[in-house]
Amino acid sequence: MDELEISPKDLQVLLLGEEPPLLLDCREPVEHGICRIEPSTLMPMNTIPENLAKLEALAEEREIVVYCHHGVRSLNTAAWLRRQGVERVRSLRGGIERWSVEIDPQVPRY
Repeated sequence: MDELEISPKDLQVLLLGEEPPLLLDCREPVEHGICRIEPSTLMPMNTIPENLAKLEALAEEREIVVYCHHGVRSLNTAAWLRRQGVERVRSLRGGIERWSVEIDPQVPRY
């Protein structure tokens, strides 16, 4: 897996497939309370290092797609995870904002 980012359209295809990725929301709980892409797991960016072993195990079973508001935190998170040896991880390009605009307008924008 070379690409570090995935487009909303490509993610939508994966989510509808036979082996959907794990969606990892690296935003803060208050942001997750406003809107989210379901089903997703909330794991704020500052808690990622302490959850590395858990994420390594999850990535062995399926791909992880990290998302945030605009795609900056998730890109940094995905890059950090790759440097730790977690290969099956990508970031949602443009974050939940772009997801709302291009895929699901029911997801509130903030």
